[in-house]
Amino acid sequence: MHDQAAKAARFLALHQGERPLLLANAWDAGSAKLLAWLGFEALATTSSGSAASLGRPDYGVSRDEALAHCAALVVATELPVSADLENGFAEDPAGVAETVRLAGELGLAGCSIEDWSSAHRCLYGAHTAAERVAAAAEAAHSGPARMVLTARAENYLRGNRDLDDTIARLQAFQEAGADVLYAPALDSPEHVRRLLAAVELPVNVLARPGAPSVAELSDMGVRRVSVGGSFALAAYGAVVRAGRELLDDGTYGFHELSAVGAEAARAAFG
Repeated sequence: MHDQAAKAARFLALHQGERPLLLANAWDAGSAKLLAWLGFEALATTSSGSAASLGRPDYGVSRDEALAHCAALVVATELPVSADLENGFAEDPAGVAETVRLAGELGLAGCSIEDWSSAHRCLYGAHTAAERVAAAAEAAHSGPARMVLTARAENYLRGNRDLDDTIARLQAFQEAGADVLYAPALDSPEHVRRLLAAVELPVNVLARPGAPSVAELSDMGVRRVSVGGSFALAAYGAVVRAGRELLDDGTYGFHELSAVGAEAARAAFG
């Protein structure tokens, strides 16, 4: 419990540095070890990456499977690990709190809860979303260690670029007890600046094509940058390119990249 508390405190402190925390999302124990070896200071799980590792689409993992995945990453590395808990695998606040409570027993340093229902393919109403965050915050802050709760407003990721509503939701999540705020895909410089001016908590931005560089985000005051499922899917992309080369061209150029991987694996897995 002491180790978990220390990791959670370290994770929160990493949001107050001179530069944004670069939060790498691992999709299995091997990738967690590799990312730690590369020098990342904290890790998060990725719902899409872990689902892909099971041959399923995003949101295709059960709560029990997600928690087992979290436990495997916590064991794999000494770094703080934050869990992507999707919508808490529950529609009601009590169910969200139970999921966060169970996650807190695994040694995690943090977790995130989003305001999107994958079952109903819609956003929760603003009041309901805030209630869910409040329940998650209470569970995250009263467990074996005080976990860092990230509250996600999914508007932009779901094609609804409503800045005013997104800011209002994140302000409500701030009041509900969240520690970090995150609006995936909200990354235009103007919108990021307006969000930062409207809230007091650290803000996470998703690294993706077209988003400002880490240096630019740092200058704006962004405190964290995460990659979501992109590292996992980049690994799958490398397999696709290697497979197509062998199938279509009958050549072995992919061994150049696999040599890089083999050297890294020897160093990281020791």
